[in-house]
Amino acid sequence: MPCAEAMAQKYDVTGYDIQPKTSNLVDIVSNLEQAVTNKDLVFVAVQTPHQQEYDGSQPCMDLEPKDFDYSQVKQCLQEINKHANEHTLVILISTVLPGTVRRELAPLITQARFIYNPYLIAMGSVSWDMINPEMVIIGTKNGSYTDDATLIINFYKELMENNPRYVVGTWEEAESIKIFYNTFISAKLSLVNMIQDVSMKLGNMNVDVVTDALSRSTQRIMGPKYMTAGMGDGGPCHPRDNIALRYLAQELDLGYDLFKSIMQSREQQARNLAKFLCDLAKENDLPILIHGVAYKPDVPYKDGSYSLLVSHYCEEMGYYPILVDPLTNPSKGPFTAVVLLAHSNQVTYNTASKSVKQTFYCFLTEQSIIVDPWRLYKNLENKYRLVQYGNTRG
Repeated sequence: MPCAEAMAQKYDVTGYDIQPKTSNLVDIVSNLEQAVTNKDLVFVAVQTPHQQEYDGSQPCMDLEPKDFDYSQVKQCLQEINKHANEHTLVILISTVLPGTVRRELAPLITQARFIYNPYLIAMGSVSWDMINPEMVIIGTKNGSYTDDATLIINFYKELMENNPRYVVGTWEEAESIKIFYNTFISAKLSLVNMIQDVSMKLGNMNVDVVTDALSRSTQRIMGPKYMTAGMGDGGPCHPRDNIALRYLAQELDLGYDLFKSIMQSREQQARNLAKFLCDLAKENDLPILIHGVAYKPDVPYKDGSYSLLVSHYCEEMGYYPILVDPLTNPSKGPFTAVVLLAHSNQVTYNTASKSVKQTFYCFLTEQSIIVDPWRLYKNLENKYRLVQYGNTRG
């Protein structure tokens, strides 16, 4: 919906969903035929899910690697094909493994033209991400700048605020850019959270000094985004993208499984954090409270939630955390506990014009111990005992 409404600022947009939707900008119709008939561009945003246990909110490294489920996308494309014609450009934005479009999806569109155009958007900042992308990815059959590629580039140029790059490649190249972009983020987070683990084990070290130095090293490494140690990767995309690439590595017989190592790191780092919380709770005879249950602030989704993964390991160690989140697990307290500040608006939304004010979701007594894995909470009144997870200086 945020993407459709961004388009509706410049174009006439019709929308269809199997769930009831309302919008002041998009004309919502009751069936797919109405949505497709006599339209120039048809964007397909149908999900490609894994089974629930693969979302990353529970340990999943040892599960059998699996591809995404394309059944819903296939059904949607087949239905669109019935109502489209040679004047229709069908644009698929769903995440798929490299090779899937050519093998399974593009052949379903026989009455119209086809482009693969995956988005780089994130829950909680979709509206901003849509018109400020790092790049726009466009996949054509042979990777050339076809008339359709030019058409879609000109379409987006009317919407964009940041003058992004437009990258045109084959369907396989576009598929790869999207999924390796996501898993590159997972690899970065695994690396910076390893540095956090080193800080906790070694002592006399603030992880932020190290990651800040690395994030500024743009000659050989890269920029600062996702270079703050804290909670691990989560959400409905990134953990399962690593699982899907494990499947691809196996299917292509690459002989190695880099993505298993990334998932193993993510899960062990969650276990390390859980052990720290349990040890602190035992020492002080307190329960554990996880402050922020959704996979990121200000969204109602728990898909791939790293908070739930940490909670899982706490339960294995005999502690059952109190879970507090205004959108998924509302509760006011008061609570006296070892409190993990799982959410950080400042880190999560520092490029998306979101509020960065950190407020508590519930009332905490002064006997509580605050564990901040982002090292940003300002204990100005010295009200709580504060532990900066990842900073062991002194």
